[in-house]
Amino acid sequence: MDLGLTGRTAVITGASRGIGLAIARTLRDEGANVVLTARRQEDAEKAAAEIGERAIGIGAHVTDEDAARACLEKTLETFGSIDVLVNNAGTNPSFGSLTAQEHSRFMKTLDVNLWGPQLWTQLAHELWMGEHGGSVVHTASLGAFAVGRNLAVYHASKAALAHLTRHHAQELGPKVRVNAIAPGVVRTKLAEELWKEHEAAVADDTPMARIGEPEDIGSLAAFLAGSQASWITGEVIVIDGGQRWGTGR
Repeated sequence: MDLGLTGRTAVITGASRGIGLAIARTLRDEGANVVLTARRQEDAEKAAAEIGERAIGIGAHVTDEDAARACLEKTLETFGSIDVLVNNAGTNPSFGSLTAQEHSRFMKTLDVNLWGPQLWTQLAHELWMGEHGGSVVHTASLGAFAVGRNLAVYHASKAALAHLTRHHAQELGPKVRVNAIAPGVVRTKLAEELWKEHEAAVADDTPMARIGEPEDIGSLAAFLAGSQASWITGEVIVIDGGQRWGTGR
């Protein structure tokens, strides 16, 4: 299936490892130029080197407006367009009970997971997509539709991002499509608490009998970014191997 991404340019935040790196690799393999961001310049450059040709790395903390603008301007200078934006950067410093939260950790979670996607989307719209069109993909979470011990603040931030996705789609259409992906338990460092010490048990309660791999998410993100999804907007698509439903075993 030709996704229509050849010659397009995609910016992926939080792309130094895990899901973000897998999305960047898939988009590059589909013919896109890719810009990978990370908090540290050296991490972004290392990730881009792993991807190879048609990839550059730019250090830009997701909540730093000046750094975000500079990154997008550098993208335009280098590749000439911003056709796809993947808001993947996320964090969870607020892991723990709701009765033991600190304001700083609570707000950092919202700042990165909710304000970050809003900031980069509005800048991409201002600098390119508002006139030329494009596709935005947010990385939400299965947690947007669930509750889980010690994950309340993270889940709340992703639930808000899911709803922000719908508002973005409504406001930015028809030129810009905005969708979100909601992964279940995937083999990433951010999600280690959910699988590392009990992967077999998680897989056993998953209909597809395994946890997710970053590449699974990369494929869905590329589809949503491409022309084959041209009439899909405002959707939050769960990709979890059936983990919502369990196996009943």
